[in-house]
Amino acid sequence: MKIVDAQVHIWAANTPERPWPARAEPHRAPLGKQELLAEMDKAGVDGVVIVPPSWEGDRNDVALDATASHPDRFCIMGRLDPDAPGARDQIAGWRKQKGMMGMRFTFHTEVLRQPLLDGRFDWVWGEMEKAGIPAMVLFHHEYMHLADKIAERYPGLRLVLDHLGLKSAKDVSEATNFATLDNVLALAKRPNVAAKVSAMPCYAAAKSYPFRSVHPYIRRVFDAYGPRRTFWGTDWSRLPCSYRQGVTMFTEEMPWLKGDDLDWVMGRGVCEWIGWRI
Repeated sequence: MKIVDAQVHIWAANTPERPWPARAEPHRAPLGKQELLAEMDKAGVDGVVIVPPSWEGDRNDVALDATASHPDRFCIMGRLDPDAPGARDQIAGWRKQKGMMGMRFTFHTEVLRQPLLDGRFDWVWGEMEKAGIPAMVLFHHEYMHLADKIAERYPGLRLVLDHLGLKSAKDVSEATNFATLDNVLALAKRPNVAAKVSAMPCYAAAKSYPFRSVHPYIRRVFDAYGPRRTFWGTDWSRLPCSYRQGVTMFTEEMPWLKGDDLDWVMGRGVCEWIGWRI
Protein backbone atom coordinates (compact mmCIF):
# COMPACT_ATOMS: atom_id res chain seq x y z
CA MET A 1 0.00 0.00 0.00
CA LYS A 2 1.33 3.40 -1.00
CA ILE A 3 0.78 6.00 1.72
CA VAL A 4 0.34 9.48 0.23
CA ASP A 5 -0.42 12.50 2.37
CA ALA A 6 -3.01 14.74 0.69
CA GLN A 7 -1.74 17.91 2.35
CA VAL A 8 1.53 19.21 3.76
CA HIS A 9 2.88 22.78 3.63
CA ILE A 10 6.50 23.68 3.10
CA TRP A 11 7.74 27.27 3.03
CA ALA A 12 10.71 29.59 3.36
CA ALA A 13 11.38 32.51 5.69
CA ASN A 14 9.77 35.92 5.44
CA THR A 15 12.61 38.19 4.31
CA PRO A 16 12.95 41.60 2.60
CA GLU A 17 14.04 39.74 -0.55
CA ARG A 18 11.08 37.38 -0.34
CA PRO A 19 8.36 39.11 1.70
CA TRP A 20 5.04 37.60 2.68
CA PRO A 21 1.74 39.44 2.43
CA ALA A 22 0.19 40.29 5.79
CA ARG A 23 -2.76 37.90 5.57
CA ALA A 24 -2.05 34.84 7.78
CA GLU A 25 0.29 33.46 10.43
CA PRO A 26 2.51 30.41 9.86
CA HIS A 27 2.07 27.21 11.83
CA ARG A 28 5.71 27.21 12.98
CA ALA A 29 9.23 28.14 11.85
CA PRO A 30 9.93 27.55 8.15
CA LEU A 31 9.68 23.93 7.02
CA GLY A 32 11.80 22.78 4.08
CA LYS A 33 11.91 19.75 1.83
CA GLN A 34 14.81 18.02 3.60
CA GLU A 35 13.17 18.14 7.02
CA LEU A 36 9.92 16.92 5.52
CA LEU A 37 11.63 14.05 3.68
CA ALA A 38 13.29 12.90 6.90
CA GLU A 39 9.96 12.93 8.72
CA MET A 40 8.23 11.11 5.87
CA ASP A 41 10.82 8.35 6.01
CA LYS A 42 10.38 7.94 9.77
CA ALA A 43 6.58 7.90 9.44
CA GLY A 44 6.46 5.51 6.47
CA VAL A 45 4.92 8.06 4.11
CA ASP A 46 5.71 7.42 0.44
CA GLY A 47 4.52 10.67 -1.09
CA VAL A 48 3.15 14.08 -0.22
CA VAL A 49 0.91 16.53 -2.02
CA ILE A 50 2.57 19.87 -1.30
CA VAL A 51 0.10 22.68 -0.75
CA PRO A 52 1.84 26.08 -0.67
CA PRO A 53 0.54 27.95 2.40
CA SER A 54 -1.57 31.10 2.28
CA TRP A 55 0.82 33.12 4.46
CA GLU A 56 3.46 33.11 1.70
CA GLY A 57 1.06 34.61 -0.81
CA ASP A 58 0.24 33.13 -4.20
CA ARG A 59 3.66 31.68 -4.92
CA ASN A 60 4.85 28.16 -5.68
CA ASP A 61 8.64 28.48 -5.89
CA VAL A 62 9.51 26.43 -2.79
CA ALA A 63 7.18 23.62 -3.85
CA LEU A 64 8.48 23.61 -7.42
CA ASP A 65 12.03 23.30 -6.14
CA ALA A 66 11.02 20.29 -4.05
CA THR A 67 9.28 18.48 -6.91
CA ALA A 68 12.18 19.19 -9.27
CA SER A 69 14.61 17.39 -6.95
CA HIS A 70 12.25 14.68 -5.65
CA PRO A 71 9.52 14.01 -8.27
CA ASP A 72 8.94 10.53 -6.84
CA ARG A 73 8.05 11.93 -3.40
CA PHE A 74 6.31 15.25 -4.06
CA CYS A 75 3.68 16.80 -6.27
CA ILE A 76 1.94 20.19 -5.98
CA MET A 77 -1.51 21.71 -5.83
CA GLY A 78 -0.35 25.25 -6.53
CA ARG A 79 -1.68 28.72 -5.88
CA LEU A 80 -2.96 31.18 -8.49
CA ASP A 81 -3.88 34.83 -8.10
CA PRO A 82 -6.85 35.37 -10.44
CA ASP A 83 -6.11 39.10 -10.56
CA ALA A 84 -2.44 38.72 -11.55
CA PRO A 85 -1.42 39.79 -15.07
CA GLY A 86 -1.38 36.80 -17.37
CA ALA A 87 -3.40 34.59 -15.03
CA ARG A 88 -5.54 33.24 -17.88
CA ASP A 89 -2.47 32.27 -19.86
CA GLN A 90 -1.01 30.51 -16.82
CA ILE A 91 -3.96 28.13 -16.58
CA ALA A 92 -3.54 26.75 -20.09
CA GLY A 93 0.01 25.57 -19.32
CA TRP A 94 -0.44 24.91 -15.61
CA ARG A 95 0.22 21.18 -15.61
CA LYS A 96 3.30 21.59 -17.80
CA GLN A 97 5.14 22.78 -14.69
CA LYS A 98 7.11 19.89 -13.22
CA GLY A 99 5.09 18.18 -10.49
CA MET A 100 2.12 20.55 -10.76
CA MET A 101 -1.11 18.54 -10.55
CA GLY A 102 -3.70 21.22 -9.84
CA MET A 103 -4.59 24.32 -7.84
CA ARG A 104 -5.54 25.11 -4.28
CA PHE A 105 -7.71 28.02 -3.15
CA THR A 106 -8.41 29.07 0.43
CA PHE A 107 -11.54 31.01 1.38
CA HIS A 108 -11.35 30.57 5.16
CA THR A 109 -10.60 34.17 6.18
CA GLU A 110 -12.36 37.40 5.34
CA VAL A 111 -9.40 38.69 3.32
CA LEU A 112 -9.06 35.48 1.30
CA ARG A 113 -12.81 35.02 0.88
CA GLN A 114 -13.62 38.48 -0.48
CA PRO A 115 -12.32 37.90 -4.04
CA LEU A 116 -14.63 34.87 -4.26
CA LEU A 117 -17.64 36.85 -3.02
CA ASP A 118 -16.77 39.70 -5.39
CA GLY A 119 -16.92 37.35 -8.36
CA ARG A 120 -13.23 37.63 -9.20
CA PHE A 121 -12.96 33.83 -9.26
CA ASP A 122 -15.95 33.30 -11.54
CA TRP A 123 -13.87 32.91 -14.70
CA VAL A 124 -11.31 30.62 -13.08
CA TRP A 125 -13.53 27.56 -12.58
CA GLY A 126 -14.55 27.32 -16.24
CA GLU A 127 -10.98 27.69 -17.45
CA MET A 128 -9.83 24.99 -15.03
CA GLU A 129 -12.59 22.67 -16.21
CA LYS A 130 -11.56 23.17 -19.84
CA ALA A 131 -7.91 22.52 -19.00
CA GLY A 132 -8.65 19.44 -16.86
CA ILE A 133 -7.11 20.96 -13.73
CA PRO A 134 -8.45 19.72 -10.35
CA ALA A 135 -8.77 22.03 -7.35
CA MET A 136 -8.47 21.71 -3.59
CA VAL A 137 -10.67 24.30 -1.90
CA LEU A 138 -11.14 25.43 1.69
CA PHE A 139 -14.67 26.64 2.44
CA HIS A 140 -16.14 26.86 5.91
CA HIS A 141 -19.50 25.19 6.44
CA GLU A 142 -21.60 28.34 6.11
CA TYR A 143 -20.13 28.88 2.62
CA MET A 144 -20.29 25.26 1.48
CA HIS A 145 -23.29 26.11 -0.71
CA LEU A 146 -20.92 28.16 -2.87
CA ALA A 147 -18.75 25.09 -3.43
CA ASP A 148 -21.90 23.18 -4.33
CA LYS A 149 -22.85 25.77 -6.95
CA ILE A 150 -19.38 25.58 -8.50
CA ALA A 151 -19.53 21.78 -8.64
CA GLU A 152 -22.99 21.88 -10.19
CA ARG A 153 -22.12 24.49 -12.81
CA TYR A 154 -18.82 22.84 -13.79
CA PRO A 155 -19.41 19.06 -13.61
CA GLY A 156 -16.07 18.37 -15.30
CA LEU A 157 -14.14 20.23 -12.60
CA ARG A 158 -12.85 17.95 -9.85
CA LEU A 159 -13.02 19.57 -6.41
CA VAL A 160 -11.58 18.40 -3.09
CA LEU A 161 -13.04 19.89 0.11
CA ASP A 162 -10.14 20.57 2.47
CA HIS A 163 -10.22 19.71 6.19
CA LEU A 164 -13.98 19.01 5.90
CA GLY A 165 -14.49 22.77 5.99
CA LEU A 166 -13.66 22.88 9.71
CA LYS A 167 -12.59 26.03 11.54
CA SER A 168 -9.52 26.38 13.71
CA ALA A 169 -9.91 24.62 17.05
CA LYS A 170 -8.64 27.84 18.63
CA ASP A 171 -11.86 29.52 17.53
CA VAL A 172 -14.57 26.89 18.02
CA SER A 173 -15.13 23.68 19.99
CA GLU A 174 -15.18 20.19 18.51
CA ALA A 175 -18.94 19.97 19.04
CA THR A 176 -19.57 23.29 17.27
CA ASN A 177 -17.20 22.45 14.44
CA PHE A 178 -18.88 19.15 13.60
CA ALA A 179 -22.46 20.24 14.31
CA THR A 180 -22.82 21.39 10.71
CA LEU A 181 -20.93 18.51 9.07
CA ASP A 182 -24.10 17.76 7.08
CA ASN A 183 -23.22 20.79 4.93
CA VAL A 184 -20.17 18.84 3.77
CA LEU A 185 -21.92 15.49 3.46
CA ALA A 186 -24.57 17.06 1.22
CA LEU A 187 -21.98 17.62 -1.50
CA ALA A 188 -21.31 13.88 -1.76
CA LYS A 189 -24.17 13.84 -4.25
CA ARG A 190 -21.85 15.59 -6.70
CA PRO A 191 -19.64 12.95 -8.38
CA ASN A 192 -17.00 15.61 -9.06
CA VAL A 193 -16.51 16.40 -5.35
CA ALA A 194 -14.22 14.56 -2.90
CA ALA A 195 -13.55 15.19 0.79
CA LYS A 196 -10.18 15.46 2.51
CA VAL A 197 -10.20 14.05 6.07
CA SER A 198 -7.04 15.98 6.78
CA ALA A 199 -5.67 17.42 10.04
CA MET A 200 -8.31 15.52 11.99
CA PRO A 201 -6.30 15.36 15.27
CA CYS A 202 -6.24 19.17 15.24
CA TYR A 203 -10.02 19.27 15.65
CA ALA A 204 -10.35 16.75 18.49
CA ALA A 205 -11.37 18.19 21.86
CA ALA A 206 -8.81 16.05 23.70
CA LYS A 207 -5.37 16.30 22.10
CA SER A 208 -4.35 12.73 22.93
CA TYR A 209 -3.70 9.89 20.49
CA PRO A 210 -5.64 8.25 18.86
CA PHE A 211 -8.17 11.14 19.03
CA ARG A 212 -11.15 8.80 19.17
CA SER A 213 -13.73 11.56 19.51
CA VAL A 214 -13.37 12.45 15.81
CA HIS A 215 -13.47 8.88 14.51
CA PRO A 216 -17.29 8.80 14.17
CA TYR A 217 -17.19 11.95 12.04
CA ILE A 218 -14.57 10.41 9.77
CA ARG A 219 -16.79 7.34 9.40
CA ARG A 220 -19.75 9.55 8.41
CA VAL A 221 -17.65 11.18 5.70
CA PHE A 222 -16.42 7.80 4.50
CA ASP A 223 -19.99 6.44 4.36
CA ALA A 224 -21.13 9.47 2.34
CA TYR A 225 -18.24 9.81 -0.11
CA GLY A 226 -16.96 6.24 -0.22
CA PRO A 227 -13.32 5.09 -0.18
CA ARG A 228 -12.42 6.53 -3.59
CA ARG A 229 -13.47 10.09 -2.68
CA THR A 230 -12.26 10.22 0.95
CA PHE A 231 -8.62 11.32 1.19
CA TRP A 232 -6.35 11.03 4.24
CA GLY A 233 -3.98 13.90 5.00
CA THR A 234 -2.19 15.40 7.98
CA ASP A 235 -1.36 19.09 7.43
CA TRP A 236 1.73 17.91 9.30
CA SER A 237 3.16 21.31 10.30
CA ARG A 238 0.31 21.81 12.81
CA LEU A 239 -0.29 18.20 13.86
CA PRO A 240 -0.58 17.76 17.68
CA CYS A 241 1.11 14.34 17.49
CA SER A 242 3.95 12.64 15.66
CA TYR A 243 3.77 12.18 11.91
CA ARG A 244 3.76 8.42 12.42
CA GLN A 245 0.74 8.71 14.73
CA GLY A 246 -0.99 10.76 12.06
CA VAL A 247 -0.63 7.68 9.85
CA THR A 248 -1.48 4.95 12.37
CA MET A 249 -4.57 6.78 13.61
CA PHE A 250 -6.09 5.64 10.31
CA THR A 251 -4.17 2.44 9.56
CA GLU A 252 -4.33 0.87 13.04
CA GLU A 253 -7.02 2.58 15.13
CA MET A 254 -10.08 2.32 12.86
CA PRO A 255 -11.00 -1.38 12.59
CA TRP A 256 -13.69 -0.67 10.02
CA LEU A 257 -11.15 0.84 7.60
CA LYS A 258 -9.23 -2.03 6.00
CA GLY A 259 -8.31 -3.82 2.79
CA ASP A 260 -8.94 -2.01 -0.47
CA ASP A 261 -10.88 0.72 1.34
CA LEU A 262 -7.80 1.57 3.40
CA ASP A 263 -5.65 1.55 0.27
CA TRP A 264 -7.91 4.09 -1.42
CA VAL A 265 -8.20 6.40 1.59
CA MET A 266 -4.48 6.39 2.42
CA GLY A 267 -3.29 7.55 -0.97
CA ARG A 268 -4.57 5.72 -4.00
CA GLY A 269 -7.70 7.85 -4.13
CA VAL A 270 -6.05 11.26 -4.10
CA CYS A 271 -3.41 10.15 -6.60
CA GLU A 272 -6.02 9.00 -9.09
CA TRP A 273 -8.19 12.09 -8.47
CA ILE A 274 -5.41 14.57 -9.30
CA GLY A 275 -3.59 12.35 -11.81
CA TRP A 276 -0.33 11.77 -9.94
CA ARG A 277 1.39 8.60 -11.20
CA ILE A 278 3.60 8.09 -8.15
